[in-house]
Amino acid sequence: KLVDPTLAEMGKNLNEAMKMLEDNQKKVEEENEKKYVRKDIPGPLQGSGQDMVSILQLVQNLMHGEEEEETSQAYRLQNVGEQGHMALLGHSLAAYISVLDRERLRKLTTRILSDTTLWLCRLFRYENGSAYYHEDDREGLLKICRLVIHTRYEDYIVEGFNVLYTKQPVIYISSAARTGLGQALCNQLGLPLSCMCPVPCNTMFGSQHQMDVALLDRLIKDDVESGKLPLLLVASAGTPGAGHTDKLGRLKELCEQYNMWLHVEGVNLATLALGYVSSSVLAATKCDSMTLTLGSWLGLPAVPAVTLYRHEDPSLSLAAGLTSSQPVEKLRALPLWLSLQYLGHDGIVERIKHASQLSQRLLENLKNLDFIKTSVEDELSSPVVVFKFFREYSNRDQTSHAAQASTVQHPVISSERHIYDTFNQWLGEQLAQLVPASGVDVVELEDEGTCVRFSPLMTSAVLGTEIQDVDQLVDCLKLKIPVLTSTLQLREEFEQEVRRTVGLLYIEDLSWPGLGVVRYNYHSDGKNDDKQEKELEKINTELLKKLTELESDLTFSLGPEFGGQKNCVYIGMVTEDLDVSELVETIAATGREIEENSRLLENMTEVVRKGIQEAQLQLQKANEERLLEEGLLRQIPVVSSVLNWFSPFQASPKGRTFNLTAGSLESTESTYVSKAQGTGTTPPPTPTSSLAKQRLPGQKIFKRSLRSSDAFSETSSVSHCDDLEKMDQRPPALPPGHEQGSLETEKIEEQKEVAQATKTGTEDIKSDKLPNECMKAEEQESQR
Repeated sequence: KLVDPTLAEMGKNLNEAMKMLEDNQKKVEEENEKKYVRKDIPGPLQGSGQDMVSILQLVQNLMHGEEEEETSQAYRLQNVGEQGHMALLGHSLAAYISVLDRERLRKLTTRILSDTTLWLCRLFRYENGSAYYHEDDREGLLKICRLVIHTRYEDYIVEGFNVLYTKQPVIYISSAARTGLGQALCNQLGLPLSCMCPVPCNTMFGSQHQMDVALLDRLIKDDVESGKLPLLLVASAGTPGAGHTDKLGRLKELCEQYNMWLHVEGVNLATLALGYVSSSVLAATKCDSMTLTLGSWLGLPAVPAVTLYRHEDPSLSLAAGLTSSQPVEKLRALPLWLSLQYLGHDGIVERIKHASQLSQRLLENLKNLDFIKTSVEDELSSPVVVFKFFREYSNRDQTSHAAQASTVQHPVISSERHIYDTFNQWLGEQLAQLVPASGVDVVELEDEGTCVRFSPLMTSAVLGTEIQDVDQLVDCLKLKIPVLTSTLQLREEFEQEVRRTVGLLYIEDLSWPGLGVVRYNYHSDGKNDDKQEKELEKINTELLKKLTELESDLTFSLGPEFGGQKNCVYIGMVTEDLDVSELVETIAATGREIEENSRLLENMTEVVRKGIQEAQLQLQKANEERLLEEGLLRQIPVVSSVLNWFSPFQASPKGRTFNLTAGSLESTESTYVSKAQGTGTTPPPTPTSSLAKQRLPGQKIFKRSLRSSDAFSETSSVSHCDDLEKMDQRPPALPPGHEQGSLETEKIEEQKEVAQATKTGTEDIKSDKLPNECMKAEEQESQR
């Protein structure tokens, strides 16, 4: 039972606040009121205070946003468990503890700091170490650099940068390290970029993501000979991209030779807590300092990163900022102190072990998949799994490709590399969307190109990844591999078909993950560029609309939002049963249909305009002729009425009709005589893009038909069934005694049917005759 009522109230309030914030399904009671809330725009502070429930409601709305935003872009929220609540409670306790008296605060912060440091050093096998807790994971390395500068330059505190000017320091960092790490260090330390020396990775032997030790040795010797001071080396125990570990043992020997500081960082440092640790990672325990990011490894929100280091002079550590005399700053370790006690040693090891098992499970399944190439450091235990879709060469192509790669030291990135990068980018995005709990992402590597990365040490504790999620990831990958293979195979065939087809233009876009890009060329007749561009856009937009309306499994689009070609039709991923020739022919026929309709509309507009002008002239001429026929007296109002009463003038109405098919004016006299409008000439058939290709029931468009034997067997079986049905519908056979009677009965019925049909046909013929012919027939009968 808690004696301090403030602590009890704090824990109660925290539980209520977390329960309210985590309730994503809570609906807003007044939806219609204040429909347009300017929540993203800062406003004035209200005069009267608000209660905690209203403030937490506002925080929840800012966290989760509107429903439209949630549906448009799915986001992954960290799974905050009980251990996460302990970490969040630590921040509240830190604010409460800071108000204690100075002596009691000093004792409490010293205990918290010493306990946390001792637990971490024993957990990660780092003996006799000190700890620095920081929010930014790069801040620990920055403080270490200042510590080394103070150590190597004795007069740095007094003379400052003048000491650095006489003997320029050099910091060595791997080219596979985090992007921008070296530049950030130089900016914070006030050093020029020339003090940062990138070390290339291996090119001939070993992993291509490990630092080249021999080349590093030559770089250090050159710097020493030129009067520079080798200061510090930043190595990786799990590179940010591929998760490979540098040869830390040899690097430590090299640093001892030149009196350099060795700093190690990386995700593989988490495996130091396990019972079995690889020798390459175990060598990190002998380094001078290391940075641990426990928040992502253990799924702890808002906990600081930790930099463990060994140094004997506390005054220099204080000057570098690694230690502080302010007790409040020591409270940074309080959230981590609470979370480690809640998890315990076994809980921490179990979380890291579970992440390693997830990566091993995925790696074993990837070995059994075709067209998947993995890039891992150790086949037996690799915390990070990097893989990509790649089709192996045949024996002859593989030999020529290897010979070409060996002769060229700096090969130019080919179109094939771009295509594979695009396909792997699409694969990674699809897997992340289908299995969000897996935490896979896309990474760009210098040699392998675009790959898919699975790093459960960084994501499993946050997302709650389980073995079932890994199995689901493998199942989704099995479904995507045939699609990728088919699209890659049919991509070249599609390009050839488009280039052979008149009216279509193949657009090469290596960044499009799909079958390809095509554009229908508009045949302009001396039009300017602006009008031709508008017509081209109109035709291709209508072409995309018609293709989308087709019942097919293909996806047609305008391409990516940024960086795509204009006025084109982008075709997405396809399957192996795609009929490429039918697809290209349909696109071309649909484009021609749209173009012909567009031209027909233009011609019709011009013809109608000329026809209206001609009709106006002819009607004006007809009015003049009518005046001459009627005479002058019929134009006078009163006289015309008397004259028309004595001598009516019957003038046939004259009008004009415009035949759209023939494009000419015609008189309406025949219309008034026959009391019906003539149809004129038969219009030409409307062009259509549908192909006269017979399909089986259920077969969609652009799909290759089944084998002829299967189709024949199905057809023959259907016809045989129809014959059996006809046989069943026949009347049953009669006995021999009743055959004669039945035949006579049938003859009499046939004669009656013939007579009835003759009578009916005569009546139909009579009824179909014109009225004049009927009158003639009646006169002949009366004369007889």
